Amino acid sequence: MFRYALFDLDGTLTDPGEGITKSIQYSFESHGIPVEDRRELGVYIGPPLQEEFIARLGVDEEKAASLVAKFRERYNEVGWLENEPIPGIPEALQVLRGAGVRLAVASSKPITVATMVLRHFDLEPYFDAICCSAPDGSHALKKDIVARALTELQVTEEEKPFAVMVGDRKHDIIGGKANGIAAVGLLTGYGSREELQGAGADFIAASPAEMAQWILAD
Repeated sequence: MFRYALFDLDGTLTDPGEGITKSIQYSFESHGIPVEDRRELGVYIGPPLQEEFIARLGVDEEKAASLVAKFRERYNEVGWLENEPIPGIPEALQVLRGAGVRLAVASSKPITVATMVLRHFDLEPYFDAICCSAPDGSHALKKDIVARALTELQVTEEEKPFAVMVGDRKHDIIGGKANGIAAVGLLTGYGSREELQGAGADFIAASPAEMAQWILAD
């Protein structure tokens, strides 16, 4: 049984698909980048946006920063409300807390928006720590955020075998592994089984209930 569980936010605790893709579309079209199918923008959900814009669009850092700023213009106003908890997540968090597992959020999302989302959906009380990027989106490297969450939970080196990172994209798995802890991939988000397996997930759960069951298994 694990004693500590860290959770990604977007695609793991909540489904932000509509708000994020609409806000990316708003940003792209404001910069003259056509969007034929908004659903294809789901590939951007999870990783730090600036890095993904550079990698996928081939733009420089200045252009990527401008795209992120335009994205936030819409997302911070209305996009964050176009969101909903992943079905089964509140129940799974309640089960884990009831079993004595200490929980933390470890997300690349800016702390200001992440906190608003968690409070809006009454998820904040489940967590002992909320670790995210800075309000301006800096300090968003996942392995560093996971490290901060482990520190916030006071997980020692000796206790790392009892800690696990839960997420829906490869960045979550890689961030957990970089800190020497187990990692669970959740298929109710935006990453495929192949992506999560390729990143080295110790277990892949089809549902939050299956995820909680694995974390609590002896």
